[in-house]
Amino acid sequence: MRYPLRRDVITDESEELMKKLLNWLTTPPVDGPKSIFILRIMAGGVFFWEGILKFVYANQGVGRFTKLGMPVPHFTADFVACLEIVGGLLVLSGLATRLIAIPFIGEMIVAMLSTKISLYLGTSPLPLPPAPPKIGMWAVLHEVRSEYAQLLTSLFLLINGPGVWSLDALFIRKLKSRGKKEVQIGTVSRRNESANASLTV
Repeated sequence: MRYPLRRDVITDESEELMKKLLNWLTTPPVDGPKSIFILRIMAGGVFFWEGILKFVYANQGVGRFTKLGMPVPHFTADFVACLEIVGGLLVLSGLATRLIAIPFIGEMIVAMLSTKISLYLGTSPLPLPPAPPKIGMWAVLHEVRSEYAQLLTSLFLLINGPGVWSLDALFIRKLKSRGKKEVQIGTVSRRNESANASLTV
């Protein structure tokens, strides 16, 4: 005989799942090697200056998004540019690494799907590469190298965190240190209370 699940049980499980997900996103592993900083410089730097480029040159921002048929191209171009500038700085500093890696992964997937399928078919609204290969699989493999590198680097940071040279690591170490101090203070207080109680008796 099956019993229907109670709503409060389902709610508790959902809240617990959300807490675990939020904790996973906000407390990434920070014990990775210092060399992760090099990956952050590469990925964060590219995102940062590509975001600026979208404001400086219309053909890289609203013009490109209009040709690709993006909805509301002016808003979309400005939003993506701001995301890349702010997110690039976050990656460079190693702050909120997992949180910003997720939209960057999504952006790179959208960028590849919106530009490389039409390049493969030879129907791209964007200018074709100046030299062969201009269409087909080899053209796609050649032109996708930037998005491919950014996607995998963002995925790496999402899984492994920003490393020890990061603001995430600094803040997490401070939180752990504060927690240890509070535990020590609580332990001392309980010992003092026990000692006072024994003296009273």
